[in-house]
Amino acid sequence: MTTVFLSLTADNNKESKKRIARKACITAFVIVVAFVIMGKYIFELFDITIPAFKITGGFLIFYVGFQMLMSNSSKVHSTGEEVPDEGIAISPLAIPIIAGPGTIVTAMNNITDGSFLHIGIVIIIFAIMLLLTYWAFTMSDIIVKKLGNNIIKVIGKLMGLILAIMGTGMIIVGIKLSFNIG
Repeated sequence: MTTVFLSLTADNNKESKKRIARKACITAFVIVVAFVIMGKYIFELFDITIPAFKITGGFLIFYVGFQMLMSNSSKVHSTGEEVPDEGIAISPLAIPIIAGPGTIVTAMNNITDGSFLHIGIVIIIFAIMLLLTYWAFTMSDIIVKKLGNNIIKVIGKLMGLILAIMGTGMIIVGIKLSFNIG
């Protein structure tokens, strides 16, 4: 995720990167906790199926990966203005990169028929993972200094390819689930 963060925030200064990292992690936390607590009801209210969720998330992740792979800077975060767009903290970073369909469904599955203690443990574990993610995002400048821009660009392209493949895989799984294949 750090290379995705680096790729999406390449034009941002250090303070802007911290704001984006903080906003992305807090947003991802709120999204996952909301789905842990109310996910079943949200899915029922909007008549959302797990396969549809996976397919849509797959398309979103594929799109971000494809943009990273094909361009020097992702169009996902380009506004055409000189001021870098910090809206990338919400999309694509918070959702679907950090709190994507896989994370949400896994969190929901882990609390099915669980006690309040079990739900609390899942939320605490996710919070710890997000603190580590935030730390990795805020340390990204040090990573660039250690590895160099060229290696980061290569890793960014590889991560774009991996994200596109993951998105394709999610779409395939969603289709298989939709039609009870395999």
